[in-house]
Amino acid sequence: MNKDDSAEVPCIAGDPDPDRDGPDLDGTVSWQELLNEAVTRLSNGDIVDAEISARRIVEEASGFEGAELHLGLSERATARGVARFDAMIGRRLTGEPLQYVLGRWSFRELDLMVDKRVLIPRPETEEVAGWALDELNEVRDGPAVVVDLGTGSGAIGLSVLVEAVDVDCWLTDVSADALAVARANLVGLGVAAARGRVAEGSWFEAIPDELEGTIDLIVSNPPYVPDAVELEAVVADWEPSGALFAGPTGLEDLSALASEAGRWLKPGGAFVVELSPEQAEGFADQLRPSFVDVRIRHDLSGRARAVLARTPS
Repeated sequence: MNKDDSAEVPCIAGDPDPDRDGPDLDGTVSWQELLNEAVTRLSNGDIVDAEISARRIVEEASGFEGAELHLGLSERATARGVARFDAMIGRRLTGEPLQYVLGRWSFRELDLMVDKRVLIPRPETEEVAGWALDELNEVRDGPAVVVDLGTGSGAIGLSVLVEAVDVDCWLTDVSADALAVARANLVGLGVAAARGRVAEGSWFEAIPDELEGTIDLIVSNPPYVPDAVELEAVVADWEPSGALFAGPTGLEDLSALASEAGRWLKPGGAFVVELSPEQAEGFADQLRPSFVDVRIRHDLSGRARAVLARTPS
């Protein structure tokens, strides 16, 4: 992101948030003062990651990122920067996740647009994307076709487009809102976007019939939470329920994927599914009658996080 290019004018009376507690804005205010204020306001508001949130919000408002922030903290803030700062602090104080407040989040090599229409990209899913790429490299024998079912923000499928060569990737979702986010992120890839396809529909209904039996890799992070499970408020109150809850057992969407994936994959094709740790053994057993080389992968915390399988050659 470029440094805020609005005119550097003193922040004066008439500040966008007249009730704010912080530096005296009758003169000028530096980004360092705003950073200090952010930590105080967020800490007083019981935001658990107050220092991290404060730094990221100041980075977003100022345009200074990473090491640049240290050099830019002494600079005075622009009026537009202060307005953005106040708006983001206000949203964070309501409990809105930092990722949505910022409107973007990193995922592997991507800087993804994210908002409440899609799940927040998580480190565990970054690992799943890595396993999917490894599988693709092992099963492909030339140009490849990949399908990311239930793509949400597009995190996994777009990672495939960026990190693999000569691959066409379908990004599908039943949610038109989610696909609007995925489409925006696809456009942001530049040249690689030409190899991406966006399609709306429930699971395999979104895929053209002519792809049956030809797909090199199917990857999915489907809903897998049982309806009766109570999630922590930061998830339940903000993230889209349709991308989280699968039904009474939590296995409904996993079973739908398992029953159809085999006929869409090419012989020797790869199937990679993210799920909840307690579901891994049962889902692996469900795949074994129709798939070979069924494996469970564990994330960095040691918890079962994905099941990988291949169709018979």
